[in-house]
Amino acid sequence: MAYFAASVDEPELNKKFAESLDLDFPILSDPDKETASDYGVLNKERGFANRWTFYIGKDGKILDIDKNVKAAEHGRDIAKKLAELGVEKK
Repeated sequence: MAYFAASVDEPELNKKFAESLDLDFPILSDPDKETASDYGVLNKERGFANRWTFYIGKDGKILDIDKNVKAAEHGRDIAKKLAELGVEKK
């Protein structure tokens, strides 16, 4: 299993943010907002990406999308969804 975050911020800003939180996963940068737009998460009015979580199978197919991310509860929500999808952490 692999996991990462994506942001429309510049790489250096994402690196500093990840270091400040001591994250154990990378934050990918999409400063041109092309990928965010392709995935339908770009809020063009605000210029930022909506916080959505995509669960993608080994075959590359999207299994589920959580469009109601609440930061304080999201770790628990991810664990619950992975269990529902039958995904085990290795």
